[in-house]
Amino acid sequence: MRLEWLEDILAVAETGSFSEAAERRRLTQSAFSRRVQHIEDHVGVALFDRSRKPVQLRPTTAEQRDQIARLARTLRQLTDDLRRGDRTAGNRLVLASQHALTASWAPRFIDTIQSENADIFLKLKSANLDECFAFLLSRQADIAVVYRRIGEEHPIAANYIETTIIGRDRLIPVFARAHGARLNAQFAQGEVPFIAYPPEVFLGEVMDQIVLPAIHGASHMVPKVETELTLAALELAANGIGVAWVPATLARARIEAGDLADLSAGLPYCDLDVTAVRLANQATPVEATVWEQLSRMDAPPGATADEPDID
Repeated sequence: MRLEWLEDILAVAETGSFSEAAERRRLTQSAFSRRVQHIEDHVGVALFDRSRKPVQLRPTTAEQRDQIARLARTLRQLTDDLRRGDRTAGNRLVLASQHALTASWAPRFIDTIQSENADIFLKLKSANLDECFAFLLSRQADIAVVYRRIGEEHPIAANYIETTIIGRDRLIPVFARAHGARLNAQFAQGEVPFIAYPPEVFLGEVMDQIVLPAIHGASHMVPKVETELTLAALELAANGIGVAWVPATLARARIEAGDLADLSAGLPYCDLDVTAVRLANQATPVEATVWEQLSRMDAPPGATADEPDID
């Protein structure tokens, strides 16, 4: 049973007239009548009671009217999906993004891409740094958007990849304003409660190699919770569990709302490049378009290389 046949049956059922149904289906009445006769010949039974005015469905057909309507809707949707899928296949691009960037930068660069190229379909994979590179090298992603310490290179041979800096962010220490007195009391005792990252993930390495060694004096760093997720670290800091070092772009709205305090005046921070990475000499037309757009992006609010605001 073809979609156009189902729609012909429904047109007669809804109008009660072969002439009106023919007009709705944009056919001459004689052409429409021949097609209805062809449908009935194909099915092997009469579908309409032509002896009555308006024309009515025969009882057996009437019993199946709801199913006919459902089938027509399903076939229309299937046709639309197949057509859209064919268009999407040539304009599809997979982006791999570090978790923190997925939450802070991804909405903005996706909006930038699609505002200029509405037909591009983007699939966004959120992962840790190593997974992002694994997706890229295994060609499960076309472009990876990841952090990099300033002045360093990515841990992949330069001849395999192409990298462009699309902005800068800053890893800053934040804590709940509502629990500031408690934190100050712990500071006075020489303790800094903090949210740790696993040492094997990128921000864990940044903490171990840059942030923690920069804390001088008698301060004793006390890890309270360990998590891979920056969004979880942010919420833990907002609930007064410990100081969390999170990207400024991720924390800026909470800082401006007064929920979090930026402690960069007294605790170390670390600037980070935000980079787009792709395999060298592998660009498709859609990848080249997206790459060019990413290369000329401006940094979003909260991403800065200037001195941080002092609260």
